[in-house]
Amino acid sequence: MTVLVTGGAGFIGSHACVELLDRGHEVVVVDNYSNSSPEALAQVAKVAGRPLLAAHNIDIRDGRSLGEVFKQQSIDVVIHFAAMKAVGESIQIPLDYYDTNVGGTTTLLRVMHEHAVHRLVFSSSCSIYGNADTLPIAEDTHPRPTNPYANSKWICEQIIADACRRYPEFSALALRYFNPIGAHSSRLLGEAPFGVPNNIMPYLTQVAVGRLERLRVFGGDYDTPDGTAVRDYIHVMDVAEAHSIAAERLSHSSGMRGLNLGTGVGTSVLELVAAFSAACGREIPYEFAPRRPGDVAAAVADPERIAFEWGWRTSRDLAMMCQDAWRFQELNPNGYVAGSTAPTALVPVVGVPK
Repeated sequence: MTVLVTGGAGFIGSHACVELLDRGHEVVVVDNYSNSSPEALAQVAKVAGRPLLAAHNIDIRDGRSLGEVFKQQSIDVVIHFAAMKAVGESIQIPLDYYDTNVGGTTTLLRVMHEHAVHRLVFSSSCSIYGNADTLPIAEDTHPRPTNPYANSKWICEQIIADACRRYPEFSALALRYFNPIGAHSSRLLGEAPFGVPNNIMPYLTQVAVGRLERLRVFGGDYDTPDGTAVRDYIHVMDVAEAHSIAAERLSHSSGMRGLNLGTGVGTSVLELVAAFSAACGREIPYEFAPRRPGDVAAAVADPERIAFEWGWRTSRDLAMMCQDAWRFQELNPNGYVAGSTAPTALVPVVGVPK
């Protein structure tokens, strides 16, 4: 297949591109590099041993430029990662989150329909469940998003479902993954955000290499075993693998469905700190800070539905997640090279709207 990956230069998107290429598919990327680097795509080609079909510097909300991509390439399936993704930031700039996440998704759906491309894998989030009454969280848990980021993902799922009802030729899978961490085993791909990280693993890795002084643990008074928030951490390559399988299975389904991606194992912040300290061979200093608005005490997946329907489970444990994340950071202490440009094997076209 030829797969269009929006946000393909980002953390999860770049790993998904490698997985798709490894599985024999052609990959076209759309990304505006607002929180990613074109260098990640050069690394994708190096890891996979072959180039992407094309890469386009486009904002997902730019319907005209997006339409040109569909005219140039014969797209079979779209995997939609492009989004703003930080819980805390979404509370500060909610309109930006709705504009990018919801507006970008509606634009993409419209352009897909105009060009008769009707298979979509949507990168959703466990955050749509909010403060679930019971753990682990199954797919039939009623969504109760607690912040604009989570709400934007839930709104997108509803929009996609409405599109599938209106246009029966549409087929969509929303993968609600829990907390992706880790890196590719090659050490060439990993999580390298701009500025101070919003997510815990890149923050831990940057403390380990001395770029940041200490980790701030938001909340030590939750009703959890050690008082810190509990999450279901999943290796980014398990997430990438699941998205690739979803793209391949869409031709056998119709309508829109949501599926959890997780291990079913809860890990507290302090347990994660201990596991990462073991992986990097040094103690990670930390301090407690007040809870962040919009955070929940615990989120752990019930992964049984996808295991039953696909015969698939995650295969990488917490130790491997920490080891791979550290190995990437150790080899790339400053992340991807600043100011790099897209490699000649890629084909950047049209600009990002201001």
